[in-house]
Amino acid sequence: MPGPSIAAGPVAVRARGFSLIEVLLAMVLLAAGLALAFAVIRSAQTVTARGEAIAARSERMRAVEGFLRWRLAGALPIAFDSSDGARPLRFVGEPERMRFVADLPPYLGQGGPYLHELQVDGNGNRRQLLLDLSMVQAGRVVAGTAARPPEMLADRLLAVRFRYRGIDPQGGLGDWQAHWPWPERMPLQVEVVIEPDEGEAWPPMVVSLPNGGAGATP
Repeated sequence: MPGPSIAAGPVAVRARGFSLIEVLLAMVLLAAGLALAFAVIRSAQTVTARGEAIAARSERMRAVEGFLRWRLAGALPIAFDSSDGARPLRFVGEPERMRFVADLPPYLGQGGPYLHELQVDGNGNRRQLLLDLSMVQAGRVVAGTAARPPEMLADRLLAVRFRYRGIDPQGGLGDWQAHWPWPERMPLQVEVVIEPDEGEAWPPMVVSLPNGGAGATP
């Protein structure tokens, strides 16, 4: 005879929820994960901002160097001051100041020969390299013809130094000098050294003047 049948039916399973300890542990892990994620994002943003700042400084450095090379290479043996009856001035070179004449493109002013005055302003690590432009006619600076207010080429600088050299008495290339001793004629080369307040120093720039040596002899 067949045995007694067992009636099939649903098996009751008692639902079990999360305990308070498990919920708190999950929240702690979630908070730690979010904190780690935010830290990674902040670090990435900092690295990106630093990289953008370095790239901007490098681009500014290249632009300033290119502009200085362009202006110095275009220096002309044109007098800009002879009012005192002495020999006319064609190039004034000092450790933190240069004055020379070069043609100014029309898009920067009215065009024609302009006195270019490069000088260092400020002190400490807030020094600036400024450029002032004034029109020159008949060996004189024309008053009130500044192309624009002085242009700031670079700021936040520790130091800017200019040096010059020309032909020595023996006819060879002379030594570098902080002061150009013959303002009535052009130097052969100009060196520009710029040190920013942070980051690496700009590479020393040496520019050869095509009209170097032109003008009166010493």
